[in-house]
Amino acid sequence: MAAGSAIQIPSRLPLLLTHEGVLLPGSTMRTSVDSPRNMQLVRSRLLKGTSLRSTIIGVIPNTSDPTSDCDDLPSLHRIGTAALAVQVVGSNWPKPHYTLLVTGLCRFQILQLLKEKPYPVAEVEQLDRLEQFTNQHKSEEELGELSEQFYKYAVQLVEMLDMSVPAVAKLRRLLDNLPREALPDILTSIIRTSNQEKLQILDAVRLEERFKMTIPLLVRQIEGLKLLQKTRKPKQDDDKRVVAIRPNRRINHIPSATEDEEEEEDHDDVVMLEKKIRTSSMSEQALKVCLKEMKRLKKMPQSMPEYALTRNYLELMVELPWNKSTKDRLEIRAARILLDNDHYAMEKLKKRVLEYLAVRQLKNNLKGPILCFVGPPGVGKTSVGRSIAKTLGREFHRIALGGVCDQSDIRGHRRTYVGSMPGRIINGLKTVGVNNPVFLLDEVDKLGKSLQGDPAAALLEVLDPEQNHSFTDHYLNVAFDLSQVLFIATANTTATIPPALLDRMEIIQVPGYTQEEKIEIAHRHLIPKQLEQHGLTPQQIQIPQVTTLDIITRYTREAGVRSLDRKLGAICRAVAVKVAEGQHKETKPDRADVGEGDDCKEHVTEDAKTESISDTADLALPPEMPILIDFHALKDILGPPMYEMEVSERLSQPGVAIGLAWTPLGGEIMFVEASRMDGEGQLTLTGQLGDVMKESAHLAISWLRSNAKRYQLTNASGSFDLLDNTDIHLHFPAGAVTKDGPSAGVTIVTCLASLFSGRLVCSDVAMTGEITLRGLVLPVGGIKDKVLAAHRAGLKRIIIPQRNEKDLEEIAVNVREDLTFVMASCLDEVLNAAFDGGFAVKPGVERFNSKL
Repeated sequence: MAAGSAIQIPSRLPLLLTHEGVLLPGSTMRTSVDSPRNMQLVRSRLLKGTSLRSTIIGVIPNTSDPTSDCDDLPSLHRIGTAALAVQVVGSNWPKPHYTLLVTGLCRFQILQLLKEKPYPVAEVEQLDRLEQFTNQHKSEEELGELSEQFYKYAVQLVEMLDMSVPAVAKLRRLLDNLPREALPDILTSIIRTSNQEKLQILDAVRLEERFKMTIPLLVRQIEGLKLLQKTRKPKQDDDKRVVAIRPNRRINHIPSATEDEEEEEDHDDVVMLEKKIRTSSMSEQALKVCLKEMKRLKKMPQSMPEYALTRNYLELMVELPWNKSTKDRLEIRAARILLDNDHYAMEKLKKRVLEYLAVRQLKNNLKGPILCFVGPPGVGKTSVGRSIAKTLGREFHRIALGGVCDQSDIRGHRRTYVGSMPGRIINGLKTVGVNNPVFLLDEVDKLGKSLQGDPAAALLEVLDPEQNHSFTDHYLNVAFDLSQVLFIATANTTATIPPALLDRMEIIQVPGYTQEEKIEIAHRHLIPKQLEQHGLTPQQIQIPQVTTLDIITRYTREAGVRSLDRKLGAICRAVAVKVAEGQHKETKPDRADVGEGDDCKEHVTEDAKTESISDTADLALPPEMPILIDFHALKDILGPPMYEMEVSERLSQPGVAIGLAWTPLGGEIMFVEASRMDGEGQLTLTGQLGDVMKESAHLAISWLRSNAKRYQLTNASGSFDLLDNTDIHLHFPAGAVTKDGPSAGVTIVTCLASLFSGRLVCSDVAMTGEITLRGLVLPVGGIKDKVLAAHRAGLKRIIIPQRNEKDLEEIAVNVREDLTFVMASCLDEVLNAAFDGGFAVKPGVERFNSKL
C-alpha cells in the first residue's frame, strides 16, 4: 500500500458485545468471552479464519450479550471500536470460556444490523482515519492551541513519574513520536478514569471535542499525584518508583472503575507492607530476603500468579514473632499451687516443671526443654500440657500428629509448588504471635510414613536443642529460632517412636491412676465439671465415695479416667431428667387451678400421684432433694455391672494361672489356661500370640520336662516324660487381642506345673517375669502399670523378678501396703510362692542335675 494512503476497515463487521470495559483506539484490552453468541463468534470467525481480515471484529461497549441464544439482542451502543484480535486463549475451568486480547484500531458507527444469529453482524461506517504515518510531525498550526495545551499536560504528568521505569520511558517516547490526534485515546486508557468517562471519550467523534474532554482528566490526575507526593516521605526517588507502578500495569490492560479502586487499595497495602518489613525485628538474613522479594513485587503485574504468592510470603514474614515473647511467671510457690489445683498426683511431672522454673530464675536465656509424656490414654497428658502453659504464663498451641505421613506438614512446602504453605510449626508460631509458646506435639508415636517423606525424621531438627535455634522451614527458606519454645510431646508407647527421635526427648512416664487417685480426681474435678455441664447443683445430687468406687471397679477398667467421666455424665443426665420432671409436676397444678377450678385441680393431683409412682418404678431414686446415688441407682442408670471379680472362679481347677501384661492402655491381668490329652507329644498355642511369647511357651515346657523328676511331675500314664503320648494345649483368653513379649514365661511355667501336679495355684497371686533354660527369672518392664492392674483386680500377692525390686519405689505407698511382693530370682522360688504350702522338691535328687 502506498505511503500516506488511508486504511479502510471492512464494511461488514462481526460484533463482540462486552460490558466489562471500554476499548479505545490505540489501546489494548483483555476480555473474557463466555456467552453463547460471543463464543460462536470466536469459534466460527477467529479460530477458523485464515486471513488478516478475519481477525478484525467490532467491539461494542456497554452492552451485555444474552445468556441464551433464544433471547433477543438488547439495544446496541451506537459507537464501537474496530479491533484486531491479537490472542485467543481457551479454558474449560470452571466452565468453557475464551480470553481475548484485542487492540483498538478506530471508531465506527453501526448503520444497520444485518443478522443476530449465530453471532451479530452489522454494516458499519468508519469514523476515524487510519493512515500509515510516514511523516509523523504535523505542523503546530494545524493542531491549534488545544492540542498544545493537551501535550503540555501530558508531558507534565509523565515527568512526575520515575523515568527509570521502562514503561514510563516508553510512554514519554510515545508522546513525541505519535501524532497528536491519537494521544487523547491512548492517555485516557492509561490514567485513572471510569468506564462512563471512557464511554464519553469514545462517543466524541470530533477531535476538538475529544481534546476538551481529556484535558480535565489529565489535570485531575496531575493534582492527585501532587497530593500523593506531599503525603509521602521526602525520599523522592522512592515515591516516584511507587507511583510509577500503575502505568507499568496499564499499558496492556484497561481496567474498569471498580478495578481501579481495588488497585489503589492494593497499592496502599504494598506501601504499608514495605513499611512493616522495614520496622519489623526480623533477623538480618530474613530482612535481606524480604527486601529483595519486595523489589520483585513492585515490578510485578498484579495479574501474574506469582504476585499473590510473593505477597502472601511477605505478609507471613511480617506476622511471624521474630523477637516478640511473653514474660515467664517464675514464682515457684504459686506454680506448685496452680499445678496441684489442676491435676491430682503426677508428682514426677510436676517436679520437672518446677525444676525448670527454678533454673529459669537463675539463668534467663535457658533453652526450652523437650519433654515427652508417655502413658496410657486418659491420664491427662494433653491437659497437663495446657496447665504447664498456664503456670508459666505462656501461650499454648496443640499440634495433632496422629496419622501425619507427609514431612511437609512439619517443614512446609517449597514456594515453587502450587498451593505451597508453611509447616505446622511456623503456622503455630504465627497463630500464637510469640516466639516462646508451649507447643504440644500430640500423639507423636502415631506418625506415619509415605512416599511424601517421613515426618518423624523432619521432627529431628525441630526437637534437637543444638539445631532448632536455626530451624529452616521450606516455605520461609530462612532460619527461625525455636530454642525458646517449650516442646511437650505425648505418646502412649515408645515402641513406635524412632530411636533417633526418642533420643532427643526427655521421657517422663505418666502411669495409670490407682483407685484412690481416681476417687480423688472424680470428686475434685470430674463431678464438679459434669454438674456444671448438666446444669445441676450439689443440692440436687450427691455421689458418695463408695458409689464412685463401685463405678471404678464394676463399670470401668482402664488406666485413665475417660470412661469414669462418661459414666458420671450418664448419671447426671438421668438425674437431670428427674429434676426436670419434678419441676414440671410442681407447676402443673397451678395452671390447672387458674383454668378450671377445684374439680380439675383434684383430677390433676390424682394424675400427678400416678405419674410419680410410675416414675419411682422406672428409676430407684428417692424423690427428695438431694438425690443420693447408691448401688441400686447405679444399677438402674448404668445397667448391670460390666466387670466382676472372676479371679477365684477361674482358678477353681488345675492348669490356670494369672499373669500380668503391659499394654499402651495400661497394665492388665492375663489368664493362662492349659489342658492335656492323649496324643503324639505336640504343643498347641492359641490366643493370637507373637513369636516371643511362643518361644517362652517352648522354654517353659522344656524346663519342666528337664525337671519333672525333681518335682514329681508326670503325664496321665505316670511317665516323667511329660510329652510322652500326651498333647498339651496352652490358651490365652481374649483371643482377638494380639499378645507378645517375654514376661509371660513364669506364668506359663506355673500353669503347666499346676496342670501336671494336679494342684491349684493360689487365687490371689499374679506374676510376671522372663525365664531362661537354666530356670532363672530375668527382669521385665512396665512393673508399675502391672502392679496397678493387679491392685485394681483385687489380687493380694505379686511375684516379680528380684532385679525389678527397684521399680517398686515408683508405686504409691498405700498400694504397696495393700500388696505382698515376692522377689524371685529363679523358678523354684516362683513355684514355692505360687502354691499353698510351697512346691516340694523330691529329696535325693540333685538340684543342679541339668540336661543342658
